[in-house]
Amino acid sequence: MTKPFYSDIASEILKQRYLKRNEHGHITEDISGLFERVSDNIASADALFYGGSVDEFKKTKSRFYEMMSRLYFLPNSPALMNAGTTVQQLSACFVLPVNDSIEEIFDAVKYTAIIHKSGGGTGFDFSRLRSKHDIVKSTGGEASGPVSFMRIFNAVTEEIKQGGKRRGANMGILRIDHPDIMEFITCKDIEGTLNNFNISVAVTDEFMQALDKKRPYILYDPKNKAPVKSLDPAQVFSRLSYQAWKNGEPGVLFIDRINKKNPTPQIAAIEATNPCGEQPLLPYESCILGSLNLEKLVKGNDYDYTSLEALVYDAVHFLDNTIDMSVYPINQIDEITKGNRKIGLGVMGFANSLALMKIPYDSDDALIKAQTVMAFIDKTAKQASYILAVKRGSFPNHLQSIYNTPMRNATVTTIAPTGTISMIADTSAGIEPVFGIVYSSERAENKFFEINPVFDKFAKEYGFYSDDLYERVFMAGSIQDIDDIPDEIKKLFITSNEISSNRHIKMQAAFQRHTDNAVSKTINLGSSATADDIQNAFLQAYNEGCMGLTVYRDGSRKSQVLKKGSPVDQDCSFCSSVIHISDINTVPRY
Repeated sequence: MTKPFYSDIASEILKQRYLKRNEHGHITEDISGLFERVSDNIASADALFYGGSVDEFKKTKSRFYEMMSRLYFLPNSPALMNAGTTVQQLSACFVLPVNDSIEEIFDAVKYTAIIHKSGGGTGFDFSRLRSKHDIVKSTGGEASGPVSFMRIFNAVTEEIKQGGKRRGANMGILRIDHPDIMEFITCKDIEGTLNNFNISVAVTDEFMQALDKKRPYILYDPKNKAPVKSLDPAQVFSRLSYQAWKNGEPGVLFIDRINKKNPTPQIAAIEATNPCGEQPLLPYESCILGSLNLEKLVKGNDYDYTSLEALVYDAVHFLDNTIDMSVYPINQIDEITKGNRKIGLGVMGFANSLALMKIPYDSDDALIKAQTVMAFIDKTAKQASYILAVKRGSFPNHLQSIYNTPMRNATVTTIAPTGTISMIADTSAGIEPVFGIVYSSERAENKFFEINPVFDKFAKEYGFYSDDLYERVFMAGSIQDIDDIPDEIKKLFITSNEISSNRHIKMQAAFQRHTDNAVSKTINLGSSATADDIQNAFLQAYNEGCMGLTVYRDGSRKSQVLKKGSPVDQDCSFCSSVIHISDINTVPRY
């Protein structure tokens, strides 16, 4: 078989953050050894259900090893980092409740530290905390409000690096009908404040209806749900949109819509999500994520659905096994996670796959491809979960769920951002359009210059490659005005902030229609976008059926992970220092 190819960037990231080290910090495995370690560990869960057949174990391990090492599928980072180690915490996504007492708040702080140490990210709904200046009966003092306690969580996160490999991430959420909503909306007004938090407003249907009808909406006391006062929804929505225009936050979560898709409503309501918003979870719940590399599955002008079907079955098997192999940080997380057995299978490499099929990202054909392939993945994943349920039993909370047929997992599909694992796979992130054809990326404590591998392939095949091409593309930030690049190629490589918000949102909605959980997608807009543009984007997302939305206007922050066309970052040695990403080898199995 063809030896797997790993780009220089992928190899560097794997060395820095994923390869196993000894007590002296020295790397003790190579990349093949990493995938050997993970596949061996996850396949061993089969013994819990099928006994100790050596032959079956070897077959399962081989399939798991192949799909990961050939970069057809990768699980979330904690699984790659921790499977087969002394840590053995494999989930990426957690939600912790924050209840309204000092004891419960600091329990949540402690659990946050434990989770971050093990490699997970945490989401919180702070809406149960009493509002600022409310009277604390036990002391006679005044409450300091949700935002003040967020600063404590932020400080703890600052001090703990996840497993010594990456800094923790949090999602902070407040309901739009909480009395402190205006303070929350503006809490990140100054760049660098609450730097370990993403924040989102939980927008209710009641609010959206009031906004539409142009009538006041009510704020409720968190303690007893009694009405406190009313606000003009237009003013609140305008300020929310302005802050998102100013620095990319808050995002919005349509919390009632999320709960309409809650598969276990009798267990608890969903109040929060993981840090990137794609995984709504119950209090104390965690979830295992993994992503299929669609770039690998292009066959002519379409996807290879036969290979995709086999890959989905193996991926669902892998993710379900991972639930049993994970060691959870606290008992409450173990109980609810195994009670619902949620998994989130998604995709990466979507934009690159479209380019290979000669389909522009901002076209109707791209929307059709999105719906078709995600519908197939979702249907196949549910079939795979059904078959596992017949063999292994349905998830324990099945009788309290929406399902009337056996299901091994309460949810099966999620669209994650795949920020780092897509770099390992040498492909485009999640379902995002390409951010840039050539751009700098600050990840894993290092700065990389990245070149889109499909564009590199086309540049050589179509004969427009030159020694200075990538420097010119990086400096321009776009290929649209570079004369020696053919128009048909320009259409295929339109970048994220050259795509209208309308098209961005339609793409997110196309995937959401066939996804159990939510869709992580950033609506990247050009620097000239206005606050009104962002307000219209939020409204469109609600009307299109999205579960939430994150909007980012290019250049709205001084510190930006992905950059292109910035002379500040340049020197004359660009072409000699850039790391070129080579073509991915084709592989026979999937």
